[in-house]
Amino acid sequence: MAYATAEDGVRLYYEESGRGQTVIFVHEFAGDMRSWEPQMRHFSRTYRCIAYNARGYPPSDVPEQPGSYSQARAADDIKAVLDTVGADKAHIVGLSMGGFATLHFGFRHASQALSLCVGGCGYGAEPEQRQRFKAEVSTIANFIISKGMETFAESYAYGPTRVQFENKDPRGFAEFKRMLAEHSALGSANTQLGVQGERPSLYELIDEMKRLAVPTLIVTGDEDWPCLLPGVLMKQNIASSALAVMPNAGHTINIEDPDEFNRIVGNFLAQVESGRWPARDPRAVTASITGMKA
Repeated sequence: MAYATAEDGVRLYYEESGRGQTVIFVHEFAGDMRSWEPQMRHFSRTYRCIAYNARGYPPSDVPEQPGSYSQARAADDIKAVLDTVGADKAHIVGLSMGGFATLHFGFRHASQALSLCVGGCGYGAEPEQRQRFKAEVSTIANFIISKGMETFAESYAYGPTRVQFENKDPRGFAEFKRMLAEHSALGSANTQLGVQGERPSLYELIDEMKRLAVPTLIVTGDEDWPCLLPGVLMKQNIASSALAVMPNAGHTINIEDPDEFNRIVGNFLAQVESGRWPARDPRAVTASITGMKA
């Protein structure tokens, strides 16, 4: 079993497959490294692919205190994995919680990012939703500790942006729900409190977005309601970004529709690898709607 060690001594379990340029996959709250299996199998044909379990997700270590979990630590844990596998740079691909970590990796460690794929990123970001989101984070953490992961999975898996997965692929959805029930209750509750509940709103990070020059792909499902407007926000403020919206898709886009997700991400990586990923043309930024002066 292979482990990377974070700066605070927490061990992070990872697996790798394939050869070539390094791609690191960063999972969502309700998933783990197994959620990336469709991508590991597909992209390892042409890339060196690495997926790991975040802190709090066995066989990675499960720190007992919520203070050991934070958005900054989540971003720095990606760096710990990258440094351990001996790659100077990598393409970073994240979903939801992993998408936030990927974006913050770009803010904190841009020199080590070949590209950023920020998937399903936006929950709790909109200013009018902040207090409601924080309240729900506390409710979720308390529910997990008091009821256990199996009961939690039976409820959380049927959220408004996950039922699309069940409708498309009942067998895949059942596997997702089963794996969610296997997670550590303590690790999941602490992740909610330390990472989800304390991360800054995307609307507070506009200056950081404007400074980001790493090739960036923002991907969201068109029924992943909490991520649509934040996706546009990132597109507007990251000059090196593109926004892809997957049709009739909810939150778990990489396993709900893996073929389409792999196609979109594969095209992005190929453009970056060939040196043809564009930055926004300054002429595209104007106060005029048509470009004509009155």
